[in-house]
Amino acid sequence: MRVAIVSDLHGNRRAFEAVLDDLQQVAPDVILHGGDLAAGGAHPADIIDQVRSLGWPGVRGNTDEMLWSPESLAEYAAANPKIERLLAMVQETIPPTLASIGEERLRWLEGLPAMHSQEGFSLVHASPNDLWRAPMANASDEELQTTYASLGAPIVVYGHIHCPYVRRLDRMTVVNTGSVSQSYDGDRRASYLLMDGESMAIRRVDYDVESEARELSRSGLPHAGWMARILLAGKYCPPE
Repeated sequence: MRVAIVSDLHGNRRAFEAVLDDLQQVAPDVILHGGDLAAGGAHPADIIDQVRSLGWPGVRGNTDEMLWSPESLAEYAAANPKIERLLAMVQETIPPTLASIGEERLRWLEGLPAMHSQEGFSLVHASPNDLWRAPMANASDEELQTTYASLGAPIVVYGHIHCPYVRRLDRMTVVNTGSVSQSYDGDRRASYLLMDGESMAIRRVDYDVESEARELSRSGLPHAGWMARILLAGKYCPPE
């Protein structure tokens, strides 16, 4: 069975539409999403509506959770003072995102599970029982094993860090999907995962990044210019 996993869409309509076109060509048997659907882009409501209409199973992400539970972001910020300013900027995006998506879409996001498991693999957004913390792409094998062994799955898939990779360990394979939007690995194309049994492929998809960045910059979203710079660079850019 061929399974595609699409994560971290962050309200980016052009990137998502390009991925949908690619999925039509690839024609997997099952498609799932890894969360972080709405916040951080110009089209949060549109993305939620499209994912819902497609009927994809999936999981909640940290920027989904912060919309109905802003205290989760506050707690993470308090535990990470070095990035407190950055997280304060993220918090300022919550009210306009909520105004865009409305109550009914918010309740749908809240109903997403924290984990999805089926034969052969488990999917989480970041880590089991933690939507905010996940191993980075350069994490040690030991850290990956310690973080994900409790899932008891031969393959563990997550998103969150916006850097795709495949790591085969002694007892499991850990895979990061990368992100549809806001890539952090230097490649600004959209990214998603295609699994065919034990074969793992990271798919990269071109889209009109410049047009999406311009629209985001004009969206009125707080700190939209900063987020647009990340889209254009394909990597994390500190706020100015």
